[in-house]
Amino acid sequence: MLDRWTEKDNSLYRKFEFKDFSEAFAFMTRVALIAEKMDHHPRWTNVYNTVEVWLSTHDAGNVVTERDKKLAQKIDSLF
Repeated sequence: MLDRWTEKDNSLYRKFEFKDFSEAFAFMTRVALIAEKMDHHPRWTNVYNTVEVWLSTHDAGNVVTERDKKLAQKIDSLF
């Protein structure tokens, strides 16, 4: 499942595209709820129908850890 994510510069990265801004924002809201429960928050941007997400673990020195992979899988399940 993580084959859609790219590991670069100590982060997992993925770009998501939606029909419109409302769908993109709804996706971000669902991700935010999961991230808050996991106490693991993404770096992301949103421009209209596009959401870009970068995941790394700050407590581990800003590198990719198992926490990032688990959050990536949960994000994928929402898409």
